[in-house]
Amino acid sequence: MQLFVCESKEDIGEKVAALLIRQVQTKPNSVLGFATGRSPLETYDALAAAYARGVVSFKDVVTFNLDEYCGLTKTDANSYYAFMQKNLFSRADFRTENIHFLDGCAADDKAVCEAYRAEMQAAGGIDIQLLGIGTNGHIGFNEPSDAFTDGPFLVTLSQSTKNANGKYFADGSMPTHALTMGVGDILRAKKLIMIATGESKAKAIAAMVNGPVTPQCPASVLQTHRDVTVFLDAESAALLEGGIS
Repeated sequence: MQLFVCESKEDIGEKVAALLIRQVQTKPNSVLGFATGRSPLETYDALAAAYARGVVSFKDVVTFNLDEYCGLTKTDANSYYAFMQKNLFSRADFRTENIHFLDGCAADDKAVCEAYRAEMQAAGGIDIQLLGIGTNGHIGFNEPSDAFTDGPFLVTLSQSTKNANGKYFADGSMPTHALTMGVGDILRAKKLIMIATGESKAKAIAAMVNGPVTPQCPASVLQTHRDVTVFLDAESAALLEGGIS
């Protein structure tokens, strides 16, 4: 696991975008796994800016997102599909037919999850998966639990996750469930890139890096992956034992 402490969110965004751009330039039909939330916004800004300058094209890129809330349509402003459209997909030449999302409104969540896993396999697997981390150590919506998950599944969101994300739901009606890639799906990606910023993520980062591998901190399983790069700011790295190695 490689860890880098950067000067600012913008610096992190530029560095992560550079890795993704290099991947796409090397393999135009790369399969990229995207994340939502506050952490990747500067990365998406940098990718959109690079596309506008003619540095990179995403027309052949295939995408899979980590998760989606249950009960929100694609057009709902709080859906993760809408988030990705607003912050990245509409700002570059991504093709709609190449964008894959879990359907949080489907009547049969198990069928949706099985189909999503099959789609990832048919695409040849994810080349780079972008990750954030929750204050409780969750990745995707894999919450602390008694066992690591494998394929996509329906999850009941923890109270800490609802507390952290509830601010985005002005009317207070945040969903209680979501569909998410499993830990096994994440680990099958060829390369993982995590972004974490702010003091609120410091405990989770310390547990991920220095703690035991345990499903009580889902992100700790990244210790077992062969290619993980983590970009931090000073605040999120503050509790790491022995500094950055």
